[in-house]
Amino acid sequence: MTEPASPIRLAVVNDYEVVVRGIAAMLAPFGDRVQIVEMDSDAGVIREVDIALYDTFSTPALEDDSVDDVIRNPRVRRTVLYTWVLTPELVADARRRGIEAALPKGIEAGALVRALERIHAGEVLLDLIHDEDDTPAEGVSWPGQREGLTARESEVVALITDGLSNQEIATRAYLSINSVKSYIRSAYRTMGVTSRSQAVLWGIDHGFARNRVRIAHPNGEAS
Repeated sequence: MTEPASPIRLAVVNDYEVVVRGIAAMLAPFGDRVQIVEMDSDAGVIREVDIALYDTFSTPALEDDSVDDVIRNPRVRRTVLYTWVLTPELVADARRRGIEAALPKGIEAGALVRALERIHAGEVLLDLIHDEDDTPAEGVSWPGQREGLTARESEVVALITDGLSNQEIATRAYLSINSVKSYIRSAYRTMGVTSRSQAVLWGIDHGFARNRVRIAHPNGEAS
């Protein structure tokens, strides 16, 4: 495959600054191939970009309005989901909505860049790449990581902090109710809490409140 003559202009989108900064750091060694022009946390893309990489942390269900905002944005040529979840239902919904690809978080940075180049060249990568492993690629970040939460535990805690019930979390995160309960138990042990109200307070104190920030370089490169 011929590499693009100029770097792909990429926006990284999620509701948590730590998440978008982690992806940017992971892709930094590939700056000659992928130029991150925006990192948007709960803020719409305002620059012209070839691809918006939408990290589904805490918002994996495609019913979420923020996903549609990215897809409909005229400044975004292609939308790509970056997700743990690659179920047939999600793939079918992504295809129906006009999303060009759903890529698993377990792939390493080089493979992610190669996939973005294929998408930029016009390929549709839906239900082509599957990964059942919950192990994140090196460099991926999430709230509570320093405190010892796994990526999936962190996602569940984020949804608890948002006020969702166990059943709502299961639906939102494409998990069984038993898996949700298991993640909650293990997360609570790590957090040192015993109740949902304590978990919410812990989450607020440890970066689980959604934050609104846009990080962009005046010349189109992320700061």
